[in-house]
Amino acid sequence: MTKKALVTGITGQDGSYLAEFLLDKGYEVIGMVRRASTPHFQRIEHIQDRITIVQGDLMDQVSLVSIIRDHRPQEVYNLGAQSFVPTSWAQPVLTAESTALGVTRMLDAIRMVDPSIRFYQASSSEMFGRVREVPQRETTPFYPRSPYGVAKVYGHWITVNYRESYNLFAVSGILFNHESPRRGLEFVTRKVSYNVARIKLGLADKLPMGNLEALRDWGFAGDYVEAMWLMLQQDEADDYIVATGRRHSVRELCEVAFSYVGLDYRNYVTVDPRFLRPAEVDDLVGDASKAKIKMGWEPRVQFEELIHMMVDNDLRLVEAEMKGQRL
Repeated sequence: MTKKALVTGITGQDGSYLAEFLLDKGYEVIGMVRRASTPHFQRIEHIQDRITIVQGDLMDQVSLVSIIRDHRPQEVYNLGAQSFVPTSWAQPVLTAESTALGVTRMLDAIRMVDPSIRFYQASSSEMFGRVREVPQRETTPFYPRSPYGVAKVYGHWITVNYRESYNLFAVSGILFNHESPRRGLEFVTRKVSYNVARIKLGLADKLPMGNLEALRDWGFAGDYVEAMWLMLQQDEADDYIVATGRRHSVRELCEVAFSYVGLDYRNYVTVDPRFLRPAEVDDLVGDASKAKIKMGWEPRVQFEELIHMMVDNDLRLVEAEMKGQRL
């Protein structure tokens, strides 16, 4: 029997890679999208004819119940959220509604319609915030430093709560920063790779940035979606850190990206106070040894390879934009 998976947030970076991964595994993929006057399907255009798109919203319980009842998936991957940290300060209530309470609505829909469904919750390293230990493990206490991080902590614990209270197969993947050419332009890695391309091609001469000393554990999104799937194939539901275990500074990110095209980042990068967070998260790095031991998962793409991949993609993209083409 063909397995069915419901993916919320399918039009995002992770959703598009996960959809590709599941299709390659022979799944029937149902992608949930919010109704919008201008749909944003660029990341899934190449597979759109192979997936079923349904309209629903994590803010609307009835739509979730209807989708699960009508399509009867065996697996649900909840990747939908307001996922940009700076926006969570500007829109904290919206972030709480979608990123926190949206998880409860989906879990409750599963509990009511079909408790045998396996559920994956996209948790985040931002939950660790002001870190209590380095590296961070599954047992490290949370100390979120943004409305987004707080909302993700709620989503994480409500998943644990439903697992323990209702015996649902519900897991959380605590994913550290994961990037790709499909990352949104507002995220720091893509901001750097896209602007490196623009500077290299003569369209810009400065790149204003925030805290260059912040340390992050950056991996490739395409590697991380495999870990999501593996979590739902285990005999027992559990939570896992997904990370590379290596930290790099934003400064190093700039250095690698600019030097790849033969430029010195120091000639272009400036620090702009507008891009500093109200409360910074300084040192995120994950210990994914549990995922390696129990699931056999480990990352394949290294940091430099990831940044080079993103710069190459943005060079092609900006060149096409200059010619008035669309990739």
